[in-house]
Amino acid sequence: MEFGIDTFVSSHALGNKENDETAIKNLLSRIKLADELGLHVYGIGEHYSKDKLDSSPSILLAAAAAVTKNIRLTSAVSGLGTCDPVKLYQDFATIDLISNGRAEIVAGRGASVEAWSLFGLKIEESTDIFIEKLNLLLEIRDNEFVNWTGKYRSPIENLGIYPRCVQKKLPIWHAALRTPSSAIRAGELGMPLMLAVIDGQIEQSRSLVELYRETGLDAGFDEDDLMVGFHSMGYVAETTEQAVEEFYPGWAEAMNKLHSSPKSRTRFDIDLKASGSSLLVGSPQEVAEKIKHISKTFRGINRFCFQMDYAGLPHEKLMKSIELIGKEVMPLVNG
Repeated sequence: MEFGIDTFVSSHALGNKENDETAIKNLLSRIKLADELGLHVYGIGEHYSKDKLDSSPSILLAAAAAVTKNIRLTSAVSGLGTCDPVKLYQDFATIDLISNGRAEIVAGRGASVEAWSLFGLKIEESTDIFIEKLNLLLEIRDNEFVNWTGKYRSPIENLGIYPRCVQKKLPIWHAALRTPSSAIRAGELGMPLMLAVIDGQIEQSRSLVELYRETGLDAGFDEDDLMVGFHSMGYVAETTEQAVEEFYPGWAEAMNKLHSSPKSRTRFDIDLKASGSSLLVGSPQEVAEKIKHISKTFRGINRFCFQMDYAGLPHEKLMKSIELIGKEVMPLVNG
């Protein structure tokens, strides 16, 4: 199993706001550490709010490419609905050149509601826009010269799209949250599926993975083509008690902003202890065992990415957690 970290580049740390320059500097330090520890992938999201610094993920990933050697660098997620597929491919082809073939894209409709207004697009048409742009992105990935006509973008008439990637085929994952149509689309296209399970039970997502694999096999793809990634909130400390005490305050604050009903410590403890919960907070041993359980539930996972930003943890604690993931959790899971 591959292990990675996903981030929204939050500058909010338990009520204390880092200045933006420090937040970016710290981000690159964390990516460099993950690379040195042998983690497989680091992903940067895409948002347009005041407390997140990931509105230009390709620039951040290019900076990371220049200071790392082996770790794969991916979006998490590229809001394809609100960007141009030509420019997105060109940005990541450039990252691929800088990194000598380590770039990837996770393509999604776009979770940032504010982006649709910001770029003058109708969110009511978001699904149709995403599907059209995804097909164009795959066409560009697979062909140097492109002929294409659609509804939401001007035609491309036998034009070359440059630069081209170092990799023969740039990996593009299909993001999915709760929508069966996303799993079906990924399966029909034979794309790897990145499943985001942020605040819920993993059982709710198992049917999506089964639907994805069934659709992919029916479409003629091999089992090995149908890769599954898992993106979930998590945090590792020396002991479970320490992890809970450090993670809970920021988690509760973030969840209460997202939901109308307050998230109590009791609710947190119940989710933490439930084997079917996607919340992965604890010691290396406990987190490793839960990841093994999740992988078994999904009949195998190819990639697991920790999302630690929700808790607003300071840089030093994130660095320590990445160290524990690399030195202890990975060996415990992969044996």
